[in-house]
Amino acid sequence: MNRHLTLRVRTSPTGAVVELAGDLDHHSAPAVRAALPGLDLRPGRQLVLDLGGVTFCDSSGITAIIAARNHALAAGAGIALAAVPDSVSRIFRIVGLDQVFPIHPTVLAAETSWRPTPSG
Repeated sequence: MNRHLTLRVRTSPTGAVVELAGDLDHHSAPAVRAALPGLDLRPGRQLVLDLGGVTFCDSSGITAIIAARNHALAAGAGIALAAVPDSVSRIFRIVGLDQVFPIHPTVLAAETSWRPTPSG
């Protein structure tokens, strides 16, 4: 059963937070990728992907998450994942994404641990 993905963007003191809920798969990944150019990403800020509501993630979803990372880095911003469900976390460990992304238990933890790199 496909659970429609919802995507909500908000701004936190450290940067943009994208909250995802539902299935992150080949049907919904293009919507995530399409939302990236509209995010307010700035050097020294951070993009947090809140995956707490994600019920399923396939290779298309992983590709969308990597696209978000590339988009953030191109803007000079950092990126972190937050509230990754156990089932999704297992997939991330298998493909090595846990070595690529800082992963935090909550959005607040991601924001608290954020240390911008000095500009210049």
